Parts: sequence; structure tokens; C-alpha cells
Amino acid sequence: MDPALLENPLVFWLLAGLLTAVVSLPFVLHARRKELETIEAREEASRYGLDIPASLHPVVDPGGCIGISNCVKVCPEDVLGIEHGQAVAVRPARCIGHGLCERVCPVDAIQLVFGTATRGVELPRIKENFETNVEGIYVVGELGGMGLVANAFEQGRQCIEGIVKESAKGPPGIADLIIVGCGPAGLSASLTALHHGMTFLTLEKEDVGGTVAHYPRKKLVMTRPVKVPGYGKLSFREVRKEELMGVWQDVIDRSGLEVLTGETVEGIQKVGRHHFRVVSSGGTYEAARVILAIGRRGVPRKLGVPGEAAPHVQYSLREPEVYKGERVLVVGGGDSAVEAALALADQPDTEVRMSYRREAFNRIKPGNFDRIARAQDDGAVEVLWRSNTTRIEPEAVHLELEEEAVAVPADQVFIFAGGVLPTAFLRNCGIQIETKFGQP
Repeated sequence: MDPALLENPLVFWLLAGLLTAVVSLPFVLHARRKELETIEAREEASRYGLDIPASLHPVVDPGGCIGISNCVKVCPEDVLGIEHGQAVAVRPARCIGHGLCERVCPVDAIQLVFGTATRGVELPRIKENFETNVEGIYVVGELGGMGLVANAFEQGRQCIEGIVKESAKGPPGIADLIIVGCGPAGLSASLTALHHGMTFLTLEKEDVGGTVAHYPRKKLVMTRPVKVPGYGKLSFREVRKEELMGVWQDVIDRSGLEVLTGETVEGIQKVGRHHFRVVSSGGTYEAARVILAIGRRGVPRKLGVPGEAAPHVQYSLREPEVYKGERVLVVGGGDSAVEAALALADQPDTEVRMSYRREAFNRIKPGNFDRIARAQDDGAVEVLWRSNTTRIEPEAVHLELEEEAVAVPADQVFIFAGGVLPTAFLRNCGIQIETKFGQP
């Protein structure tokens, strides 16, 4: 090019503009692609009901976000997207509390909160060290809002590490600690207490595993690597339920941990400072501190209809093959209900129906949405939309179906209406409950 042309201001600025366009084009195209992906994600979220958060979810401060998209990249549940150059929560219902987005944001523009401005979430009031308003009683895991296996496991460890640093002890002759529940949080707390040589008891009303033990066979449990005291690192990112339960049993066997199963805690009495009496179905125990690692779903929501306490009515499904060849009605429309119906439909000669009060499934995983749609098309599962259970009898369930009373044949009934916070139990222990409306 003739050097003289560069001395022409118009030519110089044209060339500069062209060079800038060439250099910035890949970035513009990348940004546009991200915007289109977010638009598609919003449409999917609206279609599957994932745009309404169920509990914990991220909120992005638009005034602070600088749009570098680190949070989008690290989120394993694809909750976030980029819109107008900033991060937004497009699938908040998929959030299960990893917290990776919050941690990688360099300007602290993301915060995990419970509930929304219009939909509150009830949680026990706890401090940063997991202690409740009752000095000496702690809450970890799902009861405190952390349902993710790895998060619950980490909370159990952190809670014990904090207690170890405290100097206050209980009266002579009582245990250092009673841990109620042996799901991920309770197991972690127990192993950490064992590692530190504490005297403690672990009480579990059912079997080791907590909520995870009630998942249907082959259900994938999402997790991240966790360090198990005295055992090593569990490095799987996802694992089948059976494998995870097997690992936990191996951990217990190797560590020598003793768990008192089949004991339902009925009450906790504060005898004095750092002195509690725990009354269970198996006996009465005393300790300086108590950790509650019980799950929210450990208390299933009831329908309030006649017959729901009958022996053939259940609130979880562990062994679907047991119900081979039977007529089954699944009540509910969430992921747990859909997964149970699909597992039952896989059994030979099993007749499966679902009763759901809405006209379409709401807030279920896209994979489950597609699978249940195929099952309906194949005739493996019949869904009775806009139906409500009114009475359960030994061989039939009475429904109000589109304002008409019908009787559906059923040998077995599974109810998945969600879980409820054990509010009465907590309040009897003196623990305060607060409702969070879009708060951390």
C-alpha cells in the first residue's frame, strides 16, 4: 500500500475500523451464540417448568455482573446463561446448591438464596457454625436446606470441626455428642467425630443412607468429590444409588462406626448448659450437644384422605420388582413420582397409573419429561390429569377426575406429595423456624 494513503485521515480510520472488526468478530459471534443459547434455554425452562425456583437458587446482581461467564461455565446443572452481556438464572429450578457460581464470581455479583419474593421457604434458624438458637443443638444437611450429597457431607464435617475447637464440655459421665440421622450429613459428622476421638451416638430411624436410601434403583445421585475422614477421597462426579450405598457401607465397615438403626427420636430436652436428654423409641440418652441431620423428606406430606394409612399405601419406592404383575397407582407429578412410575412400568405385567392434580407435569427434569411422554405413548403408564384422591380402599382408589367421581383399581398405592419440615418436632426442641423470601 502506498504510504501516502496512510497519511489520509479517512483511509487511516477506515483501515483501523476494518482491523478492529476483524479482531472483534469472533468475540461478537461467540457472544451472539451465547445469547441464542440462553433464549433456547429460557424456552426449555418455560416448557418444563424450570423457570420457577423450588428452593435454593442463584440471584445475579445486574449492577455488579461484568459478564465474563465464569459462573455459566462451572455450573454443572446448566442453571445460568448470558443475556445482554450479563449472567442470568434461566433454569433456577435445576439448582441443587453446588455454590460453584457464587465462588468463581470475581466481583461477588452472585448470591444463593432460598425462596422468592412471593414464595417462601421454611427453614430452621441456624448460625454460620450450624448452631440453632438453642445453644448446643446444630442442624446440618437437607433439614437446613442443603440437599446435595457433597454439600451435606461437607456440612457434617465442618460442624464437627467447629465443635472440636470449642472448650466447653458437658457434665461428667455423658457423651460428647448425639447425632440424629445417618444420611450424608449424619454419616460425615459421625466419621469426623470418630476421627477426633469424641464419645458419641448416632441414631437413625431407618437404615444408613437417609433420603438416598429411598431413591428408586439405578437413580443417579449427583455429587462431587468429597474427603472422608479416615477413609480417603471419593472422587466420583455422579454415581448410581446402589454403588453409593455400597461405598458408604464399606466406609462404615472399615471405620468401625456403630449406628443405632430403627430408633426414632421423639424429643430432645435441655437439662442444662451443654447437657441434653434425647428420648427415642429405643431408649433415653444424654450428651453435651446434639446434631440434627434429619431430612425434610423424612416426613412425607400426607393427603388427608381416608385410607392413606393402610398397609398397601407407601411414600417411597425401593424395590420396584416386588410389585411385578400388580395394579399400581402413583399419586403425584414431581420427579420422584415420575421416576417411581417409570421404574414400576419396567416390571413385567405391571399396570401403572398416575394421578396428578395439574393438567401437565411441572418442574420435572427434561429427561424425565421425555421418558414419561414415551411411556404414555407406549401405553406403559396412564396419567389421569386434573385428578385428586378422595378415598383409598384395599383394591381401589377413589378420585375426583375433572369434577367426576371415579374408582381406579389399585393393589398398591404410592404417594409422592413432597416432604414437610418437621416443624412441630423442632419447635418442641425450642428451635425457631423462619420463612425466607429470596434470602440467603
